[in-house]
Amino acid sequence: MRQILTLLIGLFVLFSCKNDKIDNIESEKSHEKVINKTENFGIVIHGGAGTILKKNMSDSLENAFTSKLKEAITKGHSILENGGSSIDAITATINIMEDSPLFNSGKGAVFTHEETNELDASIMDGSNLNAGAVAGVTRIKNPINLALAVMNDSPHVLLSGKGAEVFAEEKGFDLVDPSYFFTENRFNSLKRVKQREKDKENKVSFEDPYIKDSKFGTVGCAALDKNGNLAAGTSTGGMTNKRWNRIGDSPIIGAGTYANNATCAVSSTGWGEYFIRGMVAHDISAMMEYKEISLQEAASEVIQNKLPALGGTGGIVAIDNQGNVAMEFNTAGMYRAHMNAEGELIIKIYKDE
Repeated sequence: MRQILTLLIGLFVLFSCKNDKIDNIESEKSHEKVINKTENFGIVIHGGAGTILKKNMSDSLENAFTSKLKEAITKGHSILENGGSSIDAITATINIMEDSPLFNSGKGAVFTHEETNELDASIMDGSNLNAGAVAGVTRIKNPINLALAVMNDSPHVLLSGKGAEVFAEEKGFDLVDPSYFFTENRFNSLKRVKQREKDKENKVSFEDPYIKDSKFGTVGCAALDKNGNLAAGTSTGGMTNKRWNRIGDSPIIGAGTYANNATCAVSSTGWGEYFIRGMVAHDISAMMEYKEISLQEAASEVIQNKLPALGGTGGIVAIDNQGNVAMEFNTAGMYRAHMNAEGELIIKIYKDE
């Protein structure tokens, strides 16, 4: 009897030690997951795509673009590095580009046919698929901020024109005079496009290289934060010489912007009508989810094959839930930058870089 009792006690101690060891291993594995998760973050931005050729770029202008891209992405990266949300990082990053006359967004917005500036923006939270957007606003200094307010403080997703500005006033936004958006460079671009129209006796060909490139310059950002949440945002002045309150893809969720924690976050730039028809941003996410392919594979298929098959040109920047990045475009160039969790910075402009 004593021997049996001793045996049972020994077995109990043995199994207890084994269970403790298993618990310790599981705890270590769990800890490793947390560490990996918190170290895994990143951010990627674009400042528009189009016929951007080095031979047409002065050293000073190239340096100006590079410097502003660095300033913008560094701001967003510091927010992520300090534990901030992907939404906060995107908003702060896009604000810097919206405040620069270099990009077709905010201060540097292009002119409509009526010589006004109409701005669009959207933002999406990949953790809950919530989104907000504004279109055709003329007095909002930073449209991405108003898109964020639509997402957080309204029951809607997309507001436009005067209604969006009434909402902005109710939410305490300071409206700027439309003259704030005037830049000589953008106004001269409008005059050149109008002259092209006149020369062609108003028979506008959208295959004209100059008119084709009048739609590029949108800014956008996609980010993954330390909590594993994805977000994307896009802001634009639209298309030079646009008429009839034309709205492109930038404020359209699924076309210009999309984010889903299950897959990726995407911001688009290019010929908006085709990005809408192809629902480009969502299509990349859907291909990842349904075909179980990588972000790069999905982005390449959509931008290099599916979009051109429709007749569209442009590009995207995107980041997946593992921190992998895609900066894909089918034009001669795209202003773009990326920073990972290690702080490595990549800034590129031209295609063959």
